[in-house]
Amino acid sequence: MTQKSDFINEIKQRGFVYQAAYIDELEKIMSKKSVAGYIGFDITNDSLHIGSLVQLMLLHWLDYYEHKAIALVGGGTTLVGDPSGKDSSRKILNKEDIDKNISNISKTFDKFINLKKKSIVINNYDWLSEINYINFLREIGSKVTLNKMLTFESVKNRLEREQPLSILEFNYMLLQAYDFVHLNKNYDCILQMGGSDQWGNILSGIDLIRRINNKKAFGITSPLITNSDGSKMGKTADGAIWLDEKKLSNFDFFQFWRNVDDENVEKFLYLFTKLPIAEIKKLSALKEKEINEAKQILAYEITKLVRSEKDAKEAMEIANNLFKSNIPDSRANNFSVNIENIKDKSFSIIDAVYNLNLVKSRSEIKRLIKSKGIKINDNIYIESDFSLDKFIDESNELKITVGKKKIGILKFKKNI
Repeated sequence: MTQKSDFINEIKQRGFVYQAAYIDELEKIMSKKSVAGYIGFDITNDSLHIGSLVQLMLLHWLDYYEHKAIALVGGGTTLVGDPSGKDSSRKILNKEDIDKNISNISKTFDKFINLKKKSIVINNYDWLSEINYINFLREIGSKVTLNKMLTFESVKNRLEREQPLSILEFNYMLLQAYDFVHLNKNYDCILQMGGSDQWGNILSGIDLIRRINNKKAFGITSPLITNSDGSKMGKTADGAIWLDEKKLSNFDFFQFWRNVDDENVEKFLYLFTKLPIAEIKKLSALKEKEINEAKQILAYEITKLVRSEKDAKEAMEIANNLFKSNIPDSRANNFSVNIENIKDKSFSIIDAVYNLNLVKSRSEIKRLIKSKGIKINDNIYIESDFSLDKFIDESNELKITVGKKKIGILKFKKNI
């Protein structure tokens, strides 16, 4: 009978495991001793988005069960570009931009793993920048065949679409495999985890460790999490759902999770919260209108984890004011305009909705007004001249709602 590992048991129950290399053997090892495992993170932006949350939670659980979680930031590999899961080549960043991104993103890891104990954040630029290319080709390149690389789904998809795949990006796969070899040799790291689009790269690393270090290594991939339209989770029609509050407000972050599709609530509770399994099962049993309670708990728990408990409480309070009590709350998305611009009609409802970033285009705003899809203070907006002057005596601010989920507060400023 396979000996049980608390970590493996936890991630299996929560739905993190999609593919695994030698997981039964790994479980035996992890049941007896602490091991080191790593996940690599893309740093092409100055913040991670929710597409990275599955991997961050995997590192969290690894750390939680007293193993060494290694968050590897790709300062070196980002200079090359990863073709995995991409339809086209990425923009090449310079080192200065990459270093700025690393500095900002590294703060996020502290929320998921305990960096004061054994878990660490490291940058693969530290060793990749010192590689002698001739030696690298002899030692690594000679052990990885092009035939095998062409079987990887990420490569096949690009080639089938007749989209260019540069030698630079082919080298990325060698570099990632070499990362695993380096971490295995220098940090006794035996496990690499990642999204399902990294499966081929992970297997290459496992094979290289066997050939070069003469050791056994393991791999786990998580399932691809998609939006309701089938697109990869992380970005929406309104833009990326960033983890950094400087790029997305706590309220907007909270509301994204509060408004997820009903069929995703159970899955997201398992993947993105630390709630006990038994509690998640109870919440998952809620149906119809009661499922909104589960959605609110989901939004609160994720916001608490990614931002802070204080931020989660505030976001929930704002949401309750706006949606339950119908009270305008200026802490929500807001924009200020001089009241004289309202009176002389140089600032209209179209300007308000656009500046509140509730709708991306002015033509779409006009269409929504005609179809009665915009409300002011919970009343449908019907003014044919798009003016706001009739509302300026109502209060010092207006609640503007687009559809059922998007709300902004327009504030009036007066000349002194």
